Amino acid sequence: MQLTGAEIIIECLKEQGVDTVFGYPGGAILNVYDALYKYRDEIHHVLTSHEQGAAHAADGYARATGKVGVCMATSGPGATNLVTGIATAYMDSVPVVAITANVGKPLLGKDSFQEVDIAGIVMPITKHSYIVKDITKLADTIRKAFYIAKSGRPGPVLVDVTKDVTGALYDYSPRRPATVNRETSEIHRENVEQAVNMICKAQKPFIFVGGGSVISGASEEIAELSHRIQAPVCDSLMGKGGFSGEDPYYTGMLGMHGTKTSNLGVSQCDLLIVLGARFSDRVTGNAKTFANKAKILQIDIDAAEINKNVLVDAYIEGDIKEVLRRLLEEIPEKKHPQWMEHIQEMKAKYPLNYDHTQLTGPYIIEKLYELTDGDAIITTDVGQHQMWAAQYYKYKEPRTFLSSGGLGTMGFGLGAAIGAKMGRPEKTVVNIAGDGCFRMNMNEIATAVRCGKPLVQIVLNNHVLGMVRQWQTLFYDHRYSHTVLNDAVDFVKISEGMGAKAIRVTKMEEVESALKEALSSDGPVVLDCWIDQDLSVFPMVPAGANIDDVFDEEDMKNEQSV
Repeated sequence: MQLTGAEIIIECLKEQGVDTVFGYPGGAILNVYDALYKYRDEIHHVLTSHEQGAAHAADGYARATGKVGVCMATSGPGATNLVTGIATAYMDSVPVVAITANVGKPLLGKDSFQEVDIAGIVMPITKHSYIVKDITKLADTIRKAFYIAKSGRPGPVLVDVTKDVTGALYDYSPRRPATVNRETSEIHRENVEQAVNMICKAQKPFIFVGGGSVISGASEEIAELSHRIQAPVCDSLMGKGGFSGEDPYYTGMLGMHGTKTSNLGVSQCDLLIVLGARFSDRVTGNAKTFANKAKILQIDIDAAEINKNVLVDAYIEGDIKEVLRRLLEEIPEKKHPQWMEHIQEMKAKYPLNYDHTQLTGPYIIEKLYELTDGDAIITTDVGQHQMWAAQYYKYKEPRTFLSSGGLGTMGFGLGAAIGAKMGRPEKTVVNIAGDGCFRMNMNEIATAVRCGKPLVQIVLNNHVLGMVRQWQTLFYDHRYSHTVLNDAVDFVKISEGMGAKAIRVTKMEEVESALKEALSSDGPVVLDCWIDQDLSVFPMVPAGANIDDVFDEEDMKNEQSV
């Protein structure tokens, strides 16, 4: 059957099971949007307010569902506006296919209107990028893009198609998507035996869960391993939900804003089992001293991550779920009562704590957790609110905490929340942002209203760039250079102007009723929550310090009183 290139693109999306795409039209991609009009009953297109919002929405859709997210943009600035979202997905191993259209082939390389080499621009931040200038290669390229995006360690792929290809005619034959199997070829028997031996000998084991565990879907195996060998579990920001935050063996996040129990426990353990984590500097602090009393066993699908940031004593390369399944076949039950008693004592001694006399981010997030029973999908932007969301909401399941970890993208959360809601409409979806981040993406409130689905946007509004200001307080002698947002921006009026319901919250006693109203609404609701500008995120490890140098507000007060 003969179809235009644009129709072939849509048919290939249908082959891959795509039901939703996020994008913004323009001249070069008009043929594709014309095809979308014809296929509007089969593929739902979400028109975002900005192309970056489309990239973040595709990312959020992928993180929430485990499927490939798809975004579209036209040539030139449309394509370049996707770049930050593509980089965000790349850093956090999220499967996204970005489809852009370029000028016609005869106009390439001539500085034509809205011409840019987007395939070249995104090369360092994609698993692969293509430019299709020949319609005979179009369908196979789209198919390859989806396979690459979701195979092995997932990530974004960009396909740029010249406008003449989208308008040309060519024979199209449907094809079933290639099967993506779990990576098992590098799971070697001797490596498994070495790991089993290390686990059996350990007296103080600790498990560290990273984002790869969530991607692999290994939460059941991690829980079984933890309880079988009596090993406490901590996680990275990306690993949230890979092990239930309600499990008594859970000790909290590890690293710069990790709990004292996790940071001290990892520093004291004799075996650290690392599952799908890349040893980010935000986790390790001083990499040379990280877990230096322990043997380290790293399990990861990506060989490039082995011994990259931290030297390990043993490793297994392969899909985490499959590796753990094989390990569990051979690991006997192990009891470590003294170790577990020590961990529980630390949890009791060093709980997360905050000021209960005033309205704070942690209070709002704890109340949100209570009212949603921990069953919501939480998205965040980047900063203090992100850390509080990681610390004070207990994530019971994978794919319920969506946040920009590697790139740290302000403006990520609202687009991601829209994508998550489109992918999992049955779930309550809440985006938590600071006022600095909300300024970067609040135009997507109009998108959320247009989608007509309930969604809650919480703005923790301290009228400053909170995390940067916290560093200025601690390390820059209170020199608040350009971090105070002392202007007249009114988020309630702005949100109402875009069609959303909006509520301002300034007191603790207003929080519960405002959250209940927002959570029961049938459309988007923005809560503008005013908190003090001097609130800080604790515990904290200074950049580059040892993770057992972790301190909190009480430690600072004690030091100042000496």
